[in-house]
Amino acid sequence: MDRLNASLEKWLPEQRLFLRSDDTTRFVRLRPLTQAVGISGITLVFGWTLVASSFLVIDAVGSGQSRDQIQRSQAAFEERLELLQAERDARAAEALAAQSRFAVALEQVSQMQTQLLSSEESRREMETGLAAVQSTLRDTLADRDPVVAAAAPDAPDRAEEFSVALDILSGELRSAADQRVEAEHDAETARLTAQELTVERDQILARNDEILSQLESAVTVSVAPLDEVFRNVGMNPDDVLRTIRSGYSGQGGPLTPMSYSTRGNAALSEGETKARQIIVTLDQMNTYRIAIEKLPLAMPVTQNFRYTSGFGRRWGRMHQGIDMAGPVGTPIHTTGDGVVTFAGRSGAYGNLIKISHELGTETRYAHLNRIHVKVGDRVSQGERIGDMGNTGRSTGPHLHYEVRMNGRAVDPMSFIKAADNVQ
Repeated sequence: MDRLNASLEKWLPEQRLFLRSDDTTRFVRLRPLTQAVGISGITLVFGWTLVASSFLVIDAVGSGQSRDQIQRSQAAFEERLELLQAERDARAAEALAAQSRFAVALEQVSQMQTQLLSSEESRREMETGLAAVQSTLRDTLADRDPVVAAAAPDAPDRAEEFSVALDILSGELRSAADQRVEAEHDAETARLTAQELTVERDQILARNDEILSQLESAVTVSVAPLDEVFRNVGMNPDDVLRTIRSGYSGQGGPLTPMSYSTRGNAALSEGETKARQIIVTLDQMNTYRIAIEKLPLAMPVTQNFRYTSGFGRRWGRMHQGIDMAGPVGTPIHTTGDGVVTFAGRSGAYGNLIKISHELGTETRYAHLNRIHVKVGDRVSQGERIGDMGNTGRSTGPHLHYEVRMNGRAVDPMSFIKAADNVQ
């Protein structure tokens, strides 16, 4: 030690600190080694403070950028989802219009086919009648010669009658033939129109299937992080969905008659299945959104602070929350909507606020300097409920923050981290 002090003497000469009273004078000798240890300790503390502050600043900047990026991604996704829904509705309207035009075309084809059959039947009847008249006319002409002498005065009249009848029948036959050709042309035109409408309808249905597939993928991807939120905080997603749906279960309204597709149930079963699955998934996502609004997922301290202790065992005892250190008077905000069940002094907690939230969750805010709420108050997420302090069993000003589920303490960081998945 003497050699070490001697080697440090040239840089850190020995100092003496005199302490004088009324009748005595004492001094404290600060040897070079003592000075070196003190300077090293001060340097280490100062360096640690700089490094910790840098980490806090970097973490705050990174968290802000990540939150902004998540918000932009969510806004872009919701905008894309709305565009897909609008396009799906437009394609569905086009499909209904095409189906209506197709039904009209089918009706026209059916009518034209009926007319064509009637015209063909009339033509056959006229041909049969004309053949019978021609046969009768030949028989009459064959019998005319023996009696021509006796019926000479009437022969021209009868021949003229037969000629007129034959002209009438020939005209009717030509008219029937023209009607048949026109009906065949109309039927062919209607058939081509029906084929075009069928192709158009199939294209619209294919596009609808594509949109339904995109929507199905989009809503499935959106539900996954929400489902993960509840699993991360130790909650069963199925139980959460049942709880929320039991509180939002109203039904009613008039019932409209069922409609049937002209293509049959098998042709639309896949599209209907996708549409129903999308509706189910959207309902699940909306139910998750309702549940998330009821959970304490925000930060209780929004100003600068430092994490000083986490959840778990500390010095052999269970630490049932997390500690956030900051200056006295730092605003404390509630992390979710709820009702104040306790606001006052509580032993080692010091000044304590308890807030009961839905789905069996409770938050606690301890060691407060001031309390701004009272028992029975309804508070909203982000509302200022108190100020950071140093009351109760505490070594310095900080907030002790707890989250309890059905009376059991859980890690509050799981709720804080889960909030990043829904912002």
